[in-house]
Amino acid sequence: MAHITEPKLIAGNANLPLANSIAKRMTMHRGIQTDLVDARVERFNDGEIFVEVFENVRGEDMFIIQPTSNPANDNLMELLIIADALRRSSAARITAVIPYFGYARQDRRTKARTPISAKLVANMLVGAGVERILTMDLHAAQIQGFFDIPVDNLYASPIFALDVRTHFKGKLDQIMVVSPDVGGVARARELAKRINAPLSIVDKRREKPGEVAEMTVIGDVTDKICLIVDDMVDTAGTLCKAAEVLMQNGAREVHSYISHGVMSGPAVERVTKSVMKSLVLTDTIEPSEAVKKAPNIRIVPTAPVFAQAILNIWNGTSVSSLFEDATLSPIYESLYTMD
Repeated sequence: MAHITEPKLIAGNANLPLANSIAKRMTMHRGIQTDLVDARVERFNDGEIFVEVFENVRGEDMFIIQPTSNPANDNLMELLIIADALRRSSAARITAVIPYFGYARQDRRTKARTPISAKLVANMLVGAGVERILTMDLHAAQIQGFFDIPVDNLYASPIFALDVRTHFKGKLDQIMVVSPDVGGVARARELAKRINAPLSIVDKRREKPGEVAEMTVIGDVTDKICLIVDDMVDTAGTLCKAAEVLMQNGAREVHSYISHGVMSGPAVERVTKSVMKSLVLTDTIEPSEAVKKAPNIRIVPTAPVFAQAILNIWNGTSVSSLFEDATLSPIYESLYTMD
């Protein structure tokens, strides 16, 4: 394929603030003005989604920025229809930038006669003309194998490590990283290694989905500053219960670092009333007004890393280099100043 002069961004309605922030960061990185492609993504009265692109995209390297968060089905359909519009407009390559990949929790058959919806979504994206995926913290890493196209899965842990070093400066030797379940140990271990902290686990046993019957702390958290690490928080019931159990086991204070703030139903109220001193989320899902106003919830931006990843894909250079502090720190230096 011939070298394409400029990367072009287009966005659905799922997280326009993030899309605009990515465009601004790309402008800063390159010194060349980058704007979202002029388009309209709207609904007819019956709910059908309609897309019209007002700029020429023939032969261009297109990046669609659209998390498939709540409402998941509407946002997924927007993504598919935008991809189809670009393909029919002769775009050279279409990359779906999906900061939060919805349906990722349905990555396997847990019972008889149930779907693997994450695989179905993968098939739909490829069928719509998407040729590459860029996402962050997939719920299950094996979802990358559902695609026969390249998938770049970014990680929030390097960003969280920068945040931890800034906000817990002088206290790093008192930190204990905690996985809220056995399945999330690898994710928690990744952050623990980056900040040179020990690891603990909260073992939970569910009676049924959404309910936790029993929790046991594996490891000594006495007088520790505990950081719970997970990929998503939905109704926050499990997270708040885990924080309580840690405090009951002698933790000095509890904070949480979660990649995707789904924050459904009573989540904000639960977090506000919980024993957690802070909940740190990324902006892969656009935070609601309630989330923004919550006194113990803080948002860290992902636009810098997504902007650089898009430029690396466009340039044909390494995306995995962004997992290293030496590469990531400079693009976050305005937010986190390291001594």
